Order: sequence, then structure tokens, then C-alpha cells
Amino acid sequence: MEIHTDTESEHPKKPQKFYQVLYVQVIAAIVLGILLGHFYPDVGTSLKPLGDAFIKLVKMIIAPVIFLTVVTGISGMTHMASVGRVAGKAMLYFLTFSTLALLVGMTVANLVQPGKGLNIDPATLKTDKITEYAQKAHDASIVDFLMNILPTTILSPLTSGDILQVLFVAVFFGLSLAAIGEKGKPIVDLLNNLTAPVFHLVGMLMKFAPIGAFGAMAFTIGKYGIDSIGNLFMLILTFYFTALFFVLVILGAVARYNGFSIIDLIRYIKDELWLVLGTSSSEAALPSLMRKMEKAGCEKSVVGLVVPTGYSFNLDGTNIYMTMAALFIAQACNIDLSLQDQFLLLLVAMISSKGAAGVTGAGFITLAATLSVVPAVPVAGMALILGIDRFMSECRALTNFVGNACATIVVARWDNALDKEQLDRTLKKHQSVPQDSVHDKFHRTLILSGFCLLKIA
Repeated sequence: MEIHTDTESEHPKKPQKFYQVLYVQVIAAIVLGILLGHFYPDVGTSLKPLGDAFIKLVKMIIAPVIFLTVVTGISGMTHMASVGRVAGKAMLYFLTFSTLALLVGMTVANLVQPGKGLNIDPATLKTDKITEYAQKAHDASIVDFLMNILPTTILSPLTSGDILQVLFVAVFFGLSLAAIGEKGKPIVDLLNNLTAPVFHLVGMLMKFAPIGAFGAMAFTIGKYGIDSIGNLFMLILTFYFTALFFVLVILGAVARYNGFSIIDLIRYIKDELWLVLGTSSSEAALPSLMRKMEKAGCEKSVVGLVVPTGYSFNLDGTNIYMTMAALFIAQACNIDLSLQDQFLLLLVAMISSKGAAGVTGAGFITLAATLSVVPAVPVAGMALILGIDRFMSECRALTNFVGNACATIVVARWDNALDKEQLDRTLKKHQSVPQDSVHDKFHRTLILSGFCLLKIA
């Protein structure tokens, strides 16, 4: 019985001091990182290893978490067709909302026109730094992407850490365990028992999150500087607004239709969101998200299939960024794209966003792949946004993360694999924190401080 895994909610813990709460520590670390990076940029830049080390620590545990969750979830399914059904519904959801995200980015870019008036001559743009991304984009064809899903050996995904390879092996191993029935029960029991210490290890690693967030944020501000935003601030502002609109209005409507509130969901995963913001990596919070989706009432098999797959195929934030950035470059270079050119851009972006999925720096690589196929917009124009890409990566990661959390609940509901009462209890429990508590006041103060620093520093 999975109800046993959520017993901590039945036995109230001793209230934590506000400084002991993970997301408060992460917020404080982000603010301190901004201050240090701005006033002592050399010191801030030197702290990059702190952020990199934390992300490596989390990536170390991602493969075991996915493998155990998927195998134990699928091995408990009574019908093999259930796996294909869940995967099919998930891919339908991903395709629909990824395309919608591309359309939203394109529409807003046409309405706001953030690049208009820059009057850039493409011939004057430096292309040295773009060459690397263009080469990666060239190498990331759809065939190569699909071939890369097939692992070298059955154990190699657990050491390489490739999410889709881990998922591939886990699905088939889970199916084989389910097929042999009672003979596979000892192995299933062993894997179920192994799940507890692995997730406890995740909790231990999360205690290092403030250090990782501090190092990553200090490096970002120290290396690129808030001043580097300059006249490209309009693009950043437009992108953040569009992503917020997509999450609150579009995903909000989907959530309401499926019986929950997107605001309640965001509040429930706030610890993970602050971690994503601090590290600019949604992978840093993947193991914790999978655990929380299970506790919210989604069946383990659905969580195991939807969350890891969504990290490669459900990149709402990245898709908004791609069409918006492409049109920004065209506008900045005074290139008038026809409606036909824009729909070609949309079509190519739909394909390239899947071809380079899961690659480090996927947002920039998929943009390079898209522009290399659409000759009307110069690839060299990417040099315009290279300096501010880091400031946009946080928003891409946050939007992708919320999109995958929402997708997991929706697909679980579509497949009758959602305990709606447990979902309501879980989300409402996190909604009922007293608004005037010292804890909440401290939270609001830090948020305001962080945004003020970003605006006026």
C-alpha cells in the first residue's frame, strides 16, 4: 500500500525555525550570491565550482531514482497495454502544449517587437562563439537523437546518466518483471526496499542546495554582470512576462479544467522552484519533483514515465524562448519575415526542439538548429543574445519545471491514475500556511530584496 509512504503528514513534526526551511535558505543564498557577484565579481566568478559540484551531486542520483521509480511502478501494472497508453497520452499532451508555447512566443514577439529599433548589421556580428553551438545543432539530428536513446549495454545508462536511456532500460526491465509474475516478486521487493534509502539520499543531498545556489548565482552575476543586460532588457522583460502568462493563464486553465489550482501547485513545489532559479538547472530538482508528484496522489508508474520524458519533450519555456529569440534577431537586423517564413520557423522549431532535447545548453542549440534551416534569419544574429542567455535560462528552466509538474497530474487524471482526494489534501495543506507568520514575512522580504537588487544594482 503506497499510503504508507506519506505517513509523515499524519505525525506532525516539531515546527522548523524559519532559517531551517530549505527554500528560505536557498532564497537567502541567491540574494547573497547576487550581492557578492555584483560587488566582488572576481570572487563571484571563482565560486562557479560550488554550483557545478552541487549539480553533479544531484545528477549522480537521477539515474537510480528514475530506474527504481519506473521499474517498481511498471512491474505493479496488471496490463502491459497500460504503459503504452500512458506514454501515448503523455506524448499527446507534450506535442500539444509544446506547439502552443511556440505559438505564444511568436505571437507576443510580433505584438511587442522587442528587437525593433536596434538596427543591427548582421555582417558586423562576431560569430566565433556561435560556431560551437551551430556545430552541436548540426550534429543533433532527429535520427542521431533517436539512435542515442538506445544504450550500449543494459547497465551503461546508470553510469552515463542519459535520462532517456535510463527510461528506455527501466521500461523494458519493468515490463519483463511484470511478465514473469511471481518469479520476479523477490526482485520487485528488493527494488521497492532500495527506493527508501535512495530517496533518503536525495533529501541529504538537498541540504547542500543553498551552497550550490549561492555559488551558481555569484558566478552568473560576477561573470556576466547585471549591466550586460543593457538595451536587451526589453527582450528579457518580454520573455519573462510571456512565460508568466503561459504558466498562469494557459497552464492555469488546464489545471482548473482538471480540478486543481496552478497557484496551489506552484506553492507545493516552491522549494524545487527556488532551487531551479538558483542553479539555472531543472535537473537539479528532478528527483525531488518525482517524489512530490507521488505524494500528491499520482501513481508511481505515471510519475516514472511522464516526468523524465517531459524533461526531453515538454520544454514549454525553451519553446517560448526559441520563437521569441528568432523573431527578436530578425527585428534587430531589420529583416521583415513574411507569414510564410514565420510558419516555416514554427515548423522547424517543432522538429529541432525534439532533435536536440536533453543536450546541455539545449535552448541555444535548438535555436541554432532552427536558424540554420530558416535562411531568412542569420545564425550570426545569435551573438546578440549570447551575453544575456544566462539571464533567460532561469526562466526557461522554471517554466519547463512547472509545465512538467502540471503535465504529470493531468496525464495521471486522464489515465485514472490520480488519487484526487490525496491531491486536494496535499495542495490545500501547503495553501493553509498562516500569511502573517514570521516565516512568511521573511519569505516576502527576501523575494522583494532579490528583485530590487536585480532591478537597481
